[in-house]
Amino acid sequence: MANLDVEVPSLKLNDGTSIPMIGYGTGTAWYKSNADGGIDRNLVEGIKTAIKLGYYHLDGAEVYNTEPELGVAIKESKVPREKLFVTTKVITNIKDIPNAIDTSLKKLQLDYVDLYLIHSPFFASSDADLQSAWAAMEKVKASGKAKSIGVSNYLVPNLVATMKTATVTPSINQIEYHPYLQHGGPEGPFLNYMKEHNIASSAYGPLTAVTKAKPGPCDEIYASLAKKYYVSEGEIALRWCIDQDVVAITTSGKEERLSDYLRALSFKMTPKEIQDIAKEGEKKHFRGFWKAKFEKDDRS
Repeated sequence: MANLDVEVPSLKLNDGTSIPMIGYGTGTAWYKSNADGGIDRNLVEGIKTAIKLGYYHLDGAEVYNTEPELGVAIKESKVPREKLFVTTKVITNIKDIPNAIDTSLKKLQLDYVDLYLIHSPFFASSDADLQSAWAAMEKVKASGKAKSIGVSNYLVPNLVATMKTATVTPSINQIEYHPYLQHGGPEGPFLNYMKEHNIASSAYGPLTAVTKAKPGPCDEIYASLAKKYYVSEGEIALRWCIDQDVVAITTSGKEERLSDYLRALSFKMTPKEIQDIAKEGEKKHFRGFWKAKFEKDDRS
């Protein structure tokens, strides 16, 4: 286990708030299909361990059914609220966002979240649906119940539709992002659009190329860079995001692994190494989430 005294760097968002570049996720492996299943103490302890190690950015969502555990863990950690950066997302109750944020805050035992996201655009059957949902999000921000508001899984057409009537620009778009799903790359229309509008990017599934998408064309370069920097391939995967100013969301129930991931903060890759990974990644396409919403070879 890495014994590092490292500070997680932050990225400044377009509304002036700062978001830690590594976040601890409470979905995926921790997802609960039953909201009435009681408190999962394993998850509570996992979150508390993450906080103890310095993961102050905690990423949740109403659909994960883990907001109660996140709330208990925050309370039991005794870390001052202002030190934490708490994200949650709305989709289940997207038609009633004012009630959704109140319900989430109650479960989280918090007065506000640092970041509130619309979890996906796939609820919408028209641009008007996207626009009315965003107008409701703007009211949440104005009320002080969320310091920042953003979106998740939005593509360019969803962002364009939202921006037509927005008075507040989304601060961030959380997307699946790794070498095998680069959405057209840094110069492609997707990431370029977000750059032009000063919308930050956050990655879920950043470890995909070194986990469920193996074997693949990035294997060799990941192994080589891990050897060079004396870290694991997982830390190379996280650093690849961070060095592109992409916030990385990861998770694990193992303290040793979470501690080791923080080694991603102890080095910096060269621009060429970042480009080489991207170039190799273009040779394979792998989407781990929302597959039913996309054609097999759709890399958008």
